[in-house]
Amino acid sequence: MIKRKICREYIEEIERLERSIRELEEEIIELRMQLRRKTEEATNLSIENASLRHKVEMMERRERQLFELLQKLKVPLVYINEEEFEDVDVDLSLDSKE
Repeated sequence: MIKRKICREYIEEIERLERSIRELEEEIIELRMQLRRKTEEATNLSIENASLRHKVEMMERRERQLFELLQKLKVPLVYINEEEFEDVDVDLSLDSKE
């Protein structure tokens, strides 16, 4: 009788541990999926960042080329430092009524 009780307790403990193992395996699978999604997201953001950086470099290059062309053509240029000016709201509706 004592053997049966001890065996039953061991069997119950083994079953409990098996359930815990299954739950942990499911959690590991979920965490792997999350990691895969985050890795894909990081990769996509890296690609997008490289693409945007390339676009900015191309725009800066075009801007320099245009500036050089305007200098060669001796077109007068006005430099404006946008950081020194505040944003101003302009009401254009008055102009359209006239």
